[in-house]
Amino acid sequence: MKAMILGADGYLGWALSLRLLSRGHEVIGVDNFATRKSVKEVGSDSGIPILSMENRVRAVRDVHGYRMKFHRGDITSYPFIHKAIKEDMPDTVIHFAEQRSAPYSMINAKHAAYTLSNNVIGTINLVYSIMAVNPKIHILKMGTLGEYGTPNFDIPETPFVDARINGKLDRITCPKWAGSWYHWSKVHDTNNLLFTNRVWKTTVTDIMQGPVYGTRTKEITDEKLHTRFDFDEVWGTVVNRFCVEAALDLPLTAYGKGGQTRGYLSLEDSVEALRLLLENPPEKGDYRVVNQFVELLSINEIAEIVKKAAKRLGIDAKVEHLENPRVEAERHYYNPEIKVLPKLGFHRKLKMGDLAGQLIKDILPYRSRIRRYKGAIMPHTNWRKVDNAR
Repeated sequence: MKAMILGADGYLGWALSLRLLSRGHEVIGVDNFATRKSVKEVGSDSGIPILSMENRVRAVRDVHGYRMKFHRGDITSYPFIHKAIKEDMPDTVIHFAEQRSAPYSMINAKHAAYTLSNNVIGTINLVYSIMAVNPKIHILKMGTLGEYGTPNFDIPETPFVDARINGKLDRITCPKWAGSWYHWSKVHDTNNLLFTNRVWKTTVTDIMQGPVYGTRTKEITDEKLHTRFDFDEVWGTVVNRFCVEAALDLPLTAYGKGGQTRGYLSLEDSVEALRLLLENPPEKGDYRVVNQFVELLSINEIAEIVKKAAKRLGIDAKVEHLENPRVEAERHYYNPEIKVLPKLGFHRKLKMGDLAGQLIKDILPYRSRIRRYKGAIMPHTNWRKVDNAR
């Protein structure tokens, strides 16, 4: 398979590149390095240092013998993405090239507008480029379970559901109620791709993934191959943030009452699930929805897992509840279905309790580096505050 990964410099993009290369697939990476710039903008950096993309490509060749092609560019430029797809003729395009942070999208009007325009326009350009070059290309789009919010129904693995509205039964798109401008941009992506599937029969895998945590996969065998590791309040997932706080002897900062529940998975499990979906694509012209997670956990449960892992390492971590800067239900029902991946042979390799200790150990050698950005860990972005700065 020839796979083009949009967002190849990112947390998931780099790890998936290594996994596909290890399977003998050809990988073409694409990135404009927007995440590197945006993380610096909020006063942070990757907690574990990463090389430039030029040196990453060289390192993967030197360490594993894999050859990877790379294009630097922005997919909101139609001429760029059209030219890249036409030049390389991939079998599949993995779409990770979006602004991926909910807090970043909520900073002010400028960041909200950037998130919506960047994410929606990039996806539109991708679809039109594929239709112009080869309509049979499989699009794998990284969505999020956050598109649904916290509904009082089991989240299905289907884009459509039957509903009775004003006494009439109809088939409608599954209701979604996103919690940030970022999550709404993902809902718009889903709707736009559903539309292209209806009118042009595009082949799509739409992944509704939960938060991912961890520092390594089985291919990351050398420090030159590290993927990025974000830990601040804007870019870091709660698990990575808690583990950094434990490593720095800081309180684990739980937002609100801590009952917020989501579906989590490790970086290793994420790239393996993605690999299975790419090697087992849907039928041509099908739209496949996949819920991707391995365990449902609340913020309080995660805090206890990290606290216990830290204690085994001689760290006495405390949990501190802060006023929640987000607008979200802190006690709620949450039960996404998961059927597609098990049918493809996916089996969970790691639970959070198995990995939290190793995650803290991986962070400890970089404590002095991370301490330089300690001020970025505490929440500064408030969902309730309207800032019109542009």
